[in-house]
Amino acid sequence: MLDRAYVLANADKVAENCRNRGVDVDIPAFVAAETARRDADKALQAAQTEANALASDKSLSVDEKRERGKALREKREALKAEVDKRTEEADALLWRIPNMTHPESPVGRDDHDNKEISRNAVAIPKFDFTPRDHVALGELHGIIDTEGGSKVAGPGFYFLKGDGALLELALQNFAVNFLVKRGYVPHITPDIARDSVLMGTGFVPRGNETNTYHIEDTDLSLIATSEITLCGLYQDTILDAAQLPIRIAGVSHCFRTERAAGRATRGLYRVHQFTKVEMVVIAPPEQSEALHKELLANERDIFDALEIPYRVLDICTGDLGAAAYRKYDLEAWMPARGQGGEFGEITSTSNCTEFQARRLNIRYRTEPKGKPLYVHTLNGTAIALGRAMISILENNQQADGSVVVPKALRPFLGKDVLTPPAAK
Repeated sequence: MLDRAYVLANADKVAENCRNRGVDVDIPAFVAAETARRDADKALQAAQTEANALASDKSLSVDEKRERGKALREKREALKAEVDKRTEEADALLWRIPNMTHPESPVGRDDHDNKEISRNAVAIPKFDFTPRDHVALGELHGIIDTEGGSKVAGPGFYFLKGDGALLELALQNFAVNFLVKRGYVPHITPDIARDSVLMGTGFVPRGNETNTYHIEDTDLSLIATSEITLCGLYQDTILDAAQLPIRIAGVSHCFRTERAAGRATRGLYRVHQFTKVEMVVIAPPEQSEALHKELLANERDIFDALEIPYRVLDICTGDLGAAAYRKYDLEAWMPARGQGGEFGEITSTSNCTEFQARRLNIRYRTEPKGKPLYVHTLNGTAIALGRAMISILENNQQADGSVVVPKALRPFLGKDVLTPPAAK
């Protein structure tokens, strides 16, 4: 969340930012509640000072002190109730205010307003045959079973079998190995987290806006990304500046209730459960912009190594999400998506500045007895394994249905080509 003093001092700027992001928050109501809270708190402190002075006043009789003390106690109780009431009102609004936005982020309403800023050097493939989509390729190879997933768990779930399971494991190991070489410490995280941790990272665990699975009769939800658990790991922690930046490669299952309409529900593109290798960085504020570029470079290098054509998007204000100050997406070319191929999102990387750190109370000290300062948190997708599989299968398919394995992946998969059973 934002610093309440910052919102109070920059109400017009914050309100404009909310409008640009398409978030409806009553900023004047926050200003009124926060001002009333501060006034009541000042009055409470003054009443406490008066009570302290009364206790040491030797000019009054015991009865006079008792009478005045009772009146002051009632006054303090009333003021404390007013402070609590106004705090609750102000906090309910403050927690809904999104992060501020990088001045260079495009202003726009939705993903149509995202700005393409570059593409990689891998050419979009040209086929002399009609390319199959990943679902048809999965059926041909017997490696993706969406019907079985639907039978067992409902639509939006799937089984990976044989080479499909091996391909996912190979991608996971490739990504983790890549990040370890760049100084990221691998973590396998819980697949659930407390609702307070979800809220701290900017996710909504309950209500109409949620896209998470809540576990009934608990304060737990299934996580949508290991960003949640990895940031939650440092909740209420004061770090030493020498420990920063902390670079983590997190592996987890991810669970999301959202489902798109039409062809986007077909196959692995938008599902309820998938595996992801995530990057999380905890850093001092002065390093966060450079580290955000590092995360983007990692994503680009991973998909360059996998020989997947992609473009980079600078995400507009209306598509950022509450926590992100700035976000970049990679969209891979998917030959069978839409009519004649389309780009589809495969990674995102966000600089969340101190937005999550304030909610989770993650701080650091530059000196042993120095005042704790809030860290910046950043995150980025190394590989969302299902979408990476779509890209590899569709871009590398051959006329006979076989799929050429990217060179960088072969040591992890142990195969140069995936061959359909009928062709073996």
